[in-house]
Amino acid sequence: MNLNNLKKSKIIAVIGQGSMCTPEITKLAEDVGYNIALKGGILICGGLYGVMEDACKGVKKGNGLTIGVLPTTSKDDANPYVDIPIVTGISVARNVIIIRSADAVIAVGGFYGTLSEIAYGLAFNKPIIGLKTWEVDEKIHQVNTAEQAVELAFELVEN
Repeated sequence: MNLNNLKKSKIIAVIGQGSMCTPEITKLAEDVGYNIALKGGILICGGLYGVMEDACKGVKKGNGLTIGVLPTTSKDDANPYVDIPIVTGISVARNVIIIRSADAVIAVGGFYGTLSEIAYGLAFNKPIIGLKTWEVDEKIHQVNTAEQAVELAFELVEN
């Protein structure tokens, strides 16, 4: 990744559950991360475990960059694949920062925390792509594969 062009890179949020991921969700999240890296995007997430860690792991496999916006007060809480930990100490209020910072949002699975992030994405008019996640609004673009999710995310932010 060329550091001179970081401001031009698309920032893609990956949101989803922090625990109890099925093997299917784990694989989808990792594949989403990998494809974000291949497209030259930067991943932003909550920086912890579950979907967040799986997506970060995928990005690192693709030699990409990850940002974790942590709910806690310690960088040590970040998963091992986070390059840039942002310590907030503001618990789930950090979800606003994640969504505001993203050009597009990809939701993979998820529980109520994911639902709140989707709601922020809708309120902030961000493109939202869903993989095995909440279907609460027609503005959430439901897709079936990680490749489709990333391709659509980049397509929607280019237009």
